[in-house]
Formats: sequence, structure tokens, C-alpha cells
Amino acid sequence: MRVMYERCCGLDIHKASITACALITEKGKTQEETRRFGTMTDDLRALAGWLQQKEIRHVAMESTGVYWKPVWNILEPAGLELLLANAQEVKVVPGRKTDQKDSQWIADLHKHGLLRNSFVPPRAIRDLRDLTRTRAILTQEHSSICNRIQKVLEDANIKLGSVASDVFGVSGRAILRALMNEENDAEALANLSKGTLRKKIPQLRRALEGQVTPHHRLLLTEHWDRMEFLERQIADFEIQIADRMKPTPEEMALMMQDATEDAPAPLSPREEAIQLWMEIPGVGWTAACSMVAELGINMDQFPSAAHVASWAALCPGNNESAGKRLSGKTRKGNVWLRRTMCEVAWAASHTKDTYFAAQFRRIASRRGNKRALMAVAHSILVTAYHMLKHKRHYTELGADFFDVINRDKVRDRLVQRLSKLGFDVTLKSKGTLESVDHLADNSHPVVPASPKS
Repeated sequence: MRVMYERCCGLDIHKASITACALITEKGKTQEETRRFGTMTDDLRALAGWLQQKEIRHVAMESTGVYWKPVWNILEPAGLELLLANAQEVKVVPGRKTDQKDSQWIADLHKHGLLRNSFVPPRAIRDLRDLTRTRAILTQEHSSICNRIQKVLEDANIKLGSVASDVFGVSGRAILRALMNEENDAEALANLSKGTLRKKIPQLRRALEGQVTPHHRLLLTEHWDRMEFLERQIADFEIQIADRMKPTPEEMALMMQDATEDAPAPLSPREEAIQLWMEIPGVGWTAACSMVAELGINMDQFPSAAHVASWAALCPGNNESAGKRLSGKTRKGNVWLRRTMCEVAWAASHTKDTYFAAQFRRIASRRGNKRALMAVAHSILVTAYHMLKHKRHYTELGADFFDVINRDKVRDRLVQRLSKLGFDVTLKSKGTLESVDHLADNSHPVVPASPKS
């Protein structure tokens, strides 16, 4: 088998130890040396020194949880060419499972170029990922706390959620604060409503006639404090994310070389990607930031849009045997990007007169909302890939796109449906009279299309 790297190393990484296998091929003979290192910073620096001493530049490791990250962070500045392999693709032959054999297997696969490199973005993008993912987790916790508050209100016979569309809007928050301050008068609570909710004051009076006990107020106060704390944390993370999107001093110095004095402040590549992607229906600032954090800003790292969709697991699984197509269940992929794209797809499906909304309705009517959601998410991701790769703005195809490209099929389908109802249909198209005779039953009356003036 062809040797791709004459000097390479395979790492089997665990929480407290690393087994390294170095393979050195000279004059057709391969020498193997295996050593074990710890995972402390000094141990990792010793590993980097040992690899440099062996003149090894190509190192492969398995993506084991988060344990590969500190190893990557130490070896990357040392100038080594690192490869992160999917754990599913480097499983050793059953019955030969030891740390030493695992490292030998990884090194042998890497030596012959049989490992595919997982996408690991630059350090700045990895740091941005930590911020966006943490913000997403905090948002989940915030939603959980809001649900707990509503459960306490239900237990106290307060039906605020049945009248107000947003319990935590301006009016809802004013009413909740008054409840926590021992206000029990339903009339006074209803009068705290603002805006259009004041039209529902009679319904609010009935909804706020409850039995709020000191126990309920205690729970509401504790949950309320936790909710406000999470909101402050989310706001702080959004500020940090916005700062990371701005140009770095190095980028600013590079961009100002060709800029004139009266030119506006240049945008960073991250800000340009965000502005481009926000042109897509359903993509807001938060979603665009998450897409930048997960995908990066250099689309050349993905050979095609199909590779991006496969990496995010927004495409059907490929499982065929003996000529039979088996389960097409999607893989795990990048769960953070897939979740973001599904949220974007759901927002896009509720937009008016857009291609993605038409695509969602078209697929949902035949295959259900979930499959339609995945299909729209796939389309949006492919669109975002091409927009950033080719630096092009979004072009809306319109809600009638599918009807236009399949005009004859749409016509035939509608005529067929009318025929099944027992009608003869006469079609008139731009000055030419086209007759389509589909007589299903002579007992039904003939209804010609009314002529247009």
C-alpha cells in the first residue's frame, strides 16, 4: 500500500493519559516507537518536544469528547500538521483493543492516508463557538425558568397565559411584579396592562382571580431572580459576541492600507458574512452569528455544498445493501449548526411570498412538517454556502417558483382534479383557446370556463 507520510504519529487520547505511536519509514523499512504521556500541560509540551526530536510533522488523533482540545491547543502552535479523525472511522478490529494497539492503528491509517480530516476552525472561531453555544444553553435555561413560572401561576389559579399572548411581555411582567409584591386585587392587576392588552381587561379580571399563597410568591420570586440573572448573562454574551465580530487590529491595519481618509469604517470578514446571510428569509443576527461560529468564513474548506450539508447532517443517511435502500435516518453531524438551521427554517416557513415558505408547504402536504423542515434547512444552508463562497447577494425566487417551472404539470393536475368532480374544462391562455375534454360522468353538467374580457 502506498505510503503517504514517511514520518507520522498516532495519538490515542484519554482523560489522564495519551498513548503515542511514532512510525518512521526509511528505505522501505518501518520503525515503530510507542510512548505514554500524561495530559498535564508539561506532559503535552514534552509530547511536542518528543515529536520534534523525531522530526515528525504529521500527527493524527481521535476526536474523543473534549479531551483532544488541550492536546490540539499545545501541538498546533508547535508547527505540527494535525489531523482530527472521526471516532467512528478509526475503530480497530474487534479483539485487539488496547491503548497501544489503538495508537498503532491510528498511526498506520494515517501513514497510508486513509483518515479523513475533520473540520477544525482557527482558534478565533473556536473561541467564538464557545460564546455562541453558551448563549444557546443559557437561552434554553431561560425558557425552562419561564415554564416553571407559568406552572406556579397555574397552581395559583392565575390564567394569565390564557389571555395574554406573551406572559413575559411588558404587561405580563408588570402584573407578575405586582403579584410578588402581595397585590391580590384582580381589578388593580388588570389595570397594569399596557397597549392592546387593555382591550382584554374584562378577561384579565377573570384570569387574575386566583389564590396566590405566600408559598407561590416565594417560588415566583426565586424563579424571577433566576430569570433576570439569565437575561443579564445572555445580554453580556451578546455584547461579547458582537465584539468578536468586529475587525481585529491586524485586520484593521490590513484593510486601512487601501482605504481613503473619508471612507467608512471597513467591515470584518465575519461582519460581511453576517450581513450577507441576514438577507436570507428567517436568518436574524443571532442565527447568523451562530452560523459564522460553526461554519467559519472560509468556504473553501468544504469541497461543495453537499459536503457542508453532510457535515451538518442536514441530508438523508446513505444506507444501501443488496440493492435495497435501507433507513435514511439523518446522522448526528454538527448538532449546533443543525439546530440553528432548523430554527431558521421554521422562521422562513412562516414568511410571506418567499421560496422557502412555498417549499415548506409543498413538502409538508405530502411528507409532514418534520421532513419539510429538514428540507428547507438544507436549502438554506446550501444557499448560505454559495452566497459566502461567491460573495453574492440573496435573490428571492418567489412563492410561485414551483408553479412556474412546472406549469404544465400544475395545469394537468388541476384539470384532472376538476375532471374527477365531473366537469369539462376549457382553458384559455393568452389569446389561444385550448380545450381539455375530460368527461368523467355524463350525468354531470358541463361547466365551461367563463371568458375573460
